Amino acid sequence: MVKKFSACEIIEIGIQIEKNGKDFYERLADMTPSPDAAKALKELSEAEDSHIKTFREIFSGSCSYQPEGAYPDEYFLYMNSLASDYVFTKEGEGRNAISIVKTYREGIELGISLEKDSILFYQEMKKFVPPGEREKIDKLIDNEKEHLTRLVELKKEVPK
Repeated sequence: MVKKFSACEIIEIGIQIEKNGKDFYERLADMTPSPDAAKALKELSEAEDSHIKTFREIFSGSCSYQPEGAYPDEYFLYMNSLASDYVFTKEGEGRNAISIVKTYREGIELGISLEKDSILFYQEMKKFVPPGEREKIDKLIDNEKEHLTRLVELKKEVPK
C-alpha cells in the first residue's frame, strides 16, 4: 500500500530537499576550477539555509492543514508520487548525487534538473499550507527559479 503524506511530512520533505541541495552545491563548488563559478555555487548553497528557515516557519503552523478541494486523499497520493521520484527527499542524497557525477558539467546539468523538480514540488506544496503562508512558498519558488537561471548561465561557461 502506498503511504500518504500529511501536510507536516510534505513540509519536512521540503526541508530535506533544501538540506541536500546545500550539500550538493557545496560539493559541486569543489569540482569547478573557476573561482567565479565556485563563488556562485557557494551562494546557492547558502541560499538553501534561508529556505530551510522559511520551511521551519511554515512548519510551525501548518501540520493540521488540509489541502483544498474535494479529493485531498488523491492529492496526498500525487505528492507521494512527486516525492518518491525526487532524488533529494532522503537524507544524504546531496552527497550521494555528487559522488556519481563524473564531470563538473554533469553536476551543473543535474543541478538544473533538480531545481526544475523543486519548483514543481513547491508549486504543488502550496496547497498544503494555509493561504496566509503561501506567499512564503511563492518566494521560495522565485528563489529556485533564480537558482535555475544561475545554473543555466554557469552551464554556458563550461566547454562541452
